[in-house]
Amino acid sequence: MSQGLLAGVRRLGPALLPAVVSLGAWAAWLGWDQRRDVHADGTTTGPYEVWQVAGLVLTLLAAVYWAASRRHVAGAVLGTTAGLTVAAYLDWSDDASGLFVVGVGMVMVGSLVVTTVVANVIASVTWGGGGRTAA
Repeated sequence: MSQGLLAGVRRLGPALLPAVVSLGAWAAWLGWDQRRDVHADGTTTGPYEVWQVAGLVLTLLAAVYWAASRRHVAGAVLGTTAGLTVAAYLDWSDDASGLFVVGVGMVMVGSLVVTTVVANVIASVTWGGGGRTAA
């Protein structure tokens, strides 16, 4: 029984780790900031600042690198996309207008496209040889 469970965790790990990191990173970087900033001229910005989104991206890059450099490109892409999509849904679902679904869809498609490109670049650089010769 424990061997079957361990084998299942090993198969799911490459997707599970990026998903868990994505959920946690969203909560740590973006989840706590829920108010918009109103400026003196009446314009509003936010709720997120550039440094928060940059922190999220760098945190996610570490998880994507971990999975993609171990030849788990699909796990990196699907795990990160699933984690960010769930996090966005949980964070924005209290919007009464229902437009949060559009935002969640944009997060899903955007993270799918970007992590696909980034994970494939990482995999090709780390496993494609990159012009290195054996010593």
